[in-house]
Order: sequence, then C-alpha cells, then structure tokens
Amino acid sequence: MVSAEEFFSASILIVDDQAANVQLLAKMLRESGYTNASATLDPLQVGALHRAHCYDLILLDLKMPGMDGFAVMQALQTDAADSYLPVIVLTAEPGHKLRALQAGAKDFISKPYDLLEVKTRIHNMLEVRLLHKKLQDHSQRLEQVVQERTAELRASEARFRGLTELASDWYWEQDDTGAFTHVSGPVTEMLGLGFSAFLGRAGDHDSNGWHQAERASLQAKIAARQPFLNFAFSRLAADGSQRQFRVSGEPMFGESSRYIGYRGIGVEVTIAQAMEQSAS
Repeated sequence: MVSAEEFFSASILIVDDQAANVQLLAKMLRESGYTNASATLDPLQVGALHRAHCYDLILLDLKMPGMDGFAVMQALQTDAADSYLPVIVLTAEPGHKLRALQAGAKDFISKPYDLLEVKTRIHNMLEVRLLHKKLQDHSQRLEQVVQERTAELRASEARFRGLTELASDWYWEQDDTGAFTHVSGPVTEMLGLGFSAFLGRAGDHDSNGWHQAERASLQAKIAARQPFLNFAFSRLAADGSQRQFRVSGEPMFGESSRYIGYRGIGVEVTIAQAMEQSAS
C-alpha cells in the first residue's frame, strides 16, 4: 500500500501555456495537501524536466503554441526510462480525449475545471502510479537478489570443484546430453583409456575390460539423475591384473530447477589398498 506521506509528497508537474490555469491547479494541489508540485509554461522543457525529476504525474495541456500536448507525449515516450507514461491531459475539446488516450495518456481532465473531478482523477492516477513504482522497485530488488545468489552459487561451485579435485584422483562434469564438459586429474593414465569410455552414454564404447554389469548399473543411475556415493567398479587391465575404483556423483540443476548435467569425483582403491598392505 501507498502511505499518506508518499502520496502527498509525490512529484507533480503542471504544463500549460496559460499562467492563470497553472495558478489555479497549483492552488488546488496545495490546498489538497500536495507538497511537491511544480510548473512550466514552456512545453519544450517538459522532456528535460522529466528526465531530471522523473515525475510521478504530469498534468499536460493539449493546446499549446510551438509544441502541443500530443508532441510532448510522443517525446516523453521516446525518452522515458520506464514504459509507464504518467500523464493526465487537460483539454476543452471532447474530440481530443480518445486521441489523447491512444497517444499514451492515462486519463483526462475536462476544461473548464470541476475541482472535485480534478482532485479525484489526480488521486486515482497517483495511486496507480505509485503502486506501479513499488512493483517495479520490488522487481528490481528481486532481480538483484537473484543475481547475488547466482554469483554466490557460482563461487560455491568453484570452491566445491577446487576442494573435490584436491581430495580425489579425478573430477568430472558432463552436460544434460551426457557429453563431458570438464575432466581433471590423471584419468587416462589411471584408467588406461579415455574417461568417457567408462562413464559415457551406454552404447558409445565397447567394454575395454570393464565389468559390464557394473558399468550398466552406474550409467542407469546417471540416466535416472540419481546421486551415488562410493560406487565400486573394477577393470581388467591388459596385463591381467584387476584394478578397483570408486566414484561418487550428483546431478546438477540450474535456474528453475532445470537439469543441466552431472558432476563427481573418483579414486583408485587398488593403490590405497596396496599402500595399506605395505604399511602393515
């Protein structure tokens, strides 16, 4: 809701080439409690004034020499920082009302003025305008929060990647199609072949010594977007020895909870076991 203080301190510009009309409207605004009203007799100044002050409401006469109200509205729409044109037109010609609304005016006030009508239309217009600004400000703040949270998430992911790379033999990421986008660590040296030969999409490669049931089980978890921890698998090396590994992974989700791929870590258990046996 709009508070009374916000309402009566709203910035208002009166644009009319007739000083008597300006004085009448200014007096009416003051007596109604508005504290931030100003005026100009020169329509050519309206664009610059609005850019400088971003008025909450412009009371605009349509019939003025040099630049009529229609031309003023066209200029305001070209220069406007937002899409909302806060204009009430002032006219003594009924035929101009529809054209003014089509040109972007939000309302009109007929001449000669009925002061009760003037007060009512200004009140209603300001209420809509100030609520529009509140909604716009809220949207901007929300967008800023989203950007900040996104930056924090990316920083957190970078720290996660750095820590997991240090704590594991290898780290990988793949996109939502299964294609690998990032692999670090001596994967080829440890596994004896490209990493995608094991974690790639089913049917992409032959067995290359992998235990097919283990490989199919892990690929099924990835296809179902399930997290997995210390999944054990083995591979028969070319020299006949069996090497054992463990891999952990989790699905990744982006904006609007959209699935964007997988990431995970892997270690060779064979080396760790050999080190333990030699230590004992």
